[in-house]
Amino acid sequence: MTDSPSILRLPPETVNRIAAGEVVERPASVVKELVENALDAGATSIDIRTEGGGRQSILIIDDGKGMSREEMLLAVERHATSKLKPEADGSWDLLNIATMGFRGEALPSIGSVARLTMTSQTENDDSAWELSVHGGDQIPLRPAPRTGLHGTQMRVSDLFYATPARLKFMKSERSESLAISDVVKRLAMSRPDVAFTLSSNGRTSVRAARRSDDAQGRLDRLADILGRDFGDNALLIDTEREGVKLTGYAGLPTFARGASTHQYLFVNGRPVRDKLLHGALRGAYQDFLARDRHPVAALYVDLDPHYVDVNVHPAKTEVRFREPALVRGLIVSALRHALAAAGHRASTTVSDYALGRVQPQSGLLGEGLPPGLQSAPYRGNNYAQYGSVPPRPIDPQMQSLIDGFSAKVEETGPDWRPEAADYAPAPDLTQRPLGAARAQLHETYVVAQTGDGIVIVDQHAAHERLVYERMKDAMAGRGVERQALLIPDIVDLGEDDAARVLARAQELSEMGLMIEPFGAGAVAVRETPALLGEMDVQGLIRDLADDLAQYDQALSLKERFEHVCGTMACHGSVRAGRRLTGEEMNALLRQMEATPHSGQCNHGRPTYVELKLADIERLFGRR
Repeated sequence: MTDSPSILRLPPETVNRIAAGEVVERPASVVKELVENALDAGATSIDIRTEGGGRQSILIIDDGKGMSREEMLLAVERHATSKLKPEADGSWDLLNIATMGFRGEALPSIGSVARLTMTSQTENDDSAWELSVHGGDQIPLRPAPRTGLHGTQMRVSDLFYATPARLKFMKSERSESLAISDVVKRLAMSRPDVAFTLSSNGRTSVRAARRSDDAQGRLDRLADILGRDFGDNALLIDTEREGVKLTGYAGLPTFARGASTHQYLFVNGRPVRDKLLHGALRGAYQDFLARDRHPVAALYVDLDPHYVDVNVHPAKTEVRFREPALVRGLIVSALRHALAAAGHRASTTVSDYALGRVQPQSGLLGEGLPPGLQSAPYRGNNYAQYGSVPPRPIDPQMQSLIDGFSAKVEETGPDWRPEAADYAPAPDLTQRPLGAARAQLHETYVVAQTGDGIVIVDQHAAHERLVYERMKDAMAGRGVERQALLIPDIVDLGEDDAARVLARAQELSEMGLMIEPFGAGAVAVRETPALLGEMDVQGLIRDLADDLAQYDQALSLKERFEHVCGTMACHGSVRAGRRLTGEEMNALLRQMEATPHSGQCNHGRPTYVELKLADIERLFGRR
């Protein structure tokens, strides 16, 4: 009797179910794959209807070119696709991919774990055709009545009925519906030239009309998905470097959210999830937001397909860039330029919220807050408001350094007085962006009149940003002062982390941190930034290693610099309770207009609120 072979060839139905485990993770995965097929088919309108969170039924109707009888039979075979073509020499280039799908796994995988029925018609065929695959068993192709000129209908029901164990891992109907909605929104943001409709249990949750395929059409589509407020508070991003083009929109710092779920990256039109985006956004906005606030952004990267690998995972939601540092640097620099160009601009949600609070209303204080004010209503200089946290108390050993630095920048001292002579009065200051100062309320708020409204400025928050920007310019001009350690601090990291940190030694040196290798897997720290005083060197180096592993950026050191500078600026700026003259108030307004990022303080709170005259008149029934 011979022994049975230890290696067995799996039957096709088992192979399909293994593949389905990678491609079809949940109902949202089914929607993603089928909508991507519709986009590749040239659809201009896609209608998605689900029942029971997608577990009971998913129906997707498109007006693409459709499939012929022969194409439908091939479509349900594994690794049969219309998206890839052989080169002239017969080779297949997996890096030159310009379509959403290309692997040829979606339809056979879905058909192996659910009941799949597809009906398709081309413009030239006399009839439509219907093909069904139930749990891997194919039902013979049959004619079906035509429903239009061309297009395809995909119906998936009883998802995972053929693999009951997978049903135990499904989440609630609401969770699955939200996941489907997120997938559809991302695909809709990637293609403004296609109309999308999503209905769940007969209720429409997403309706995005077809838009023009240009910058304005993209902004309109983003406003359809992310809300009108995003359209009103978005900064245009449009730049190119070394063959990589970056476009899209990023929200103002005062339009921040409490989570990073509203950050979207699209590579060559494909929605992807990539830690590179989150690290780049965090690096670009770290100077303007508290750690618990996150910017809103939708960025589109377009580059030669040969410089990005989309064949990383069957779900095609991850990519690898050949030069990730180039892409990350492009995103950070483009965002910082856009934020600088925004000047003193603040989000409209701050004004909208202020107007809403003036109107009589019932309910608890804080209900119905706009996105930037979800944590609590904004009041004065309370750091616990507006989603920020109070700065940590200054280490006593750092106090002398702080006092010395403040003394060097005389104009940032607590007795600062704006030099009114430097700002010659304009013929009509009300025509300036922040208007002409008219009054000071409670020795804290400056009220200014503009041509079409009023502006209320928090004098402490505004001057805090002005001082902070001056301090940054001063440090950039003379460099970061260092202090040598009497005995070098040895930090044992492990070979991988040590290699990452040492590879950025030059960058860290520019910020005052001198490191060098010390045996296998360890680094020696010889000098630290003087501004940070005595510090936990071991903890800082480990934080840097974690940042480099996760974001490929040395964020921890930069954030510590900004915390100290922000604290110094806070202590060295005009306090609430200081009475200012009219000339001083106007000088403060003019400095704000001339200083980038003056629309928010160092903690991400707004420095001023603008109320339009038309809105004020509505409050009093004049309109």
